[in-house]
Amino acid sequence: MMRALKLLWASPASIVGALLVPFFRSHRVSSGVLLCEGAAWPGRLGWRYRAITLGHVVLCVDELDDALLAHELVHVRQYERLGALFMPAYLWASAAAWLRGGHYYRDNRYEIEARRADH
Repeated sequence: MMRALKLLWASPASIVGALLVPFFRSHRVSSGVLLCEGAAWPGRLGWRYRAITLGHVVLCVDELDDALLAHELVHVRQYERLGALFMPAYLWASAAAWLRGGHYYRDNRYEIEARRADH
């Protein structure tokens, strides 16, 4: 029951992620998370990061290694906690980091939490 509620709570972001699945070369499900790998087009659009998590969908431009997967799975858990509020909370954390004189990405509290898992 709790797993179903977490899936439902994060589903708005998961739906957005699912719309991008066809644009990735490979797809697999692991522990209830859809992992998509291999897409050159984000780089052509100026995307500088290897992966992004949208709910229960992880989109990676190349192949997920263990460290990156651990990092992205922390973001899945963050979506499970905050649901549709995660994206505005993430943006707010980026703005707060920047306003404190930090880096919008490296000093974002959600990225700091995720980085603890990838080491």
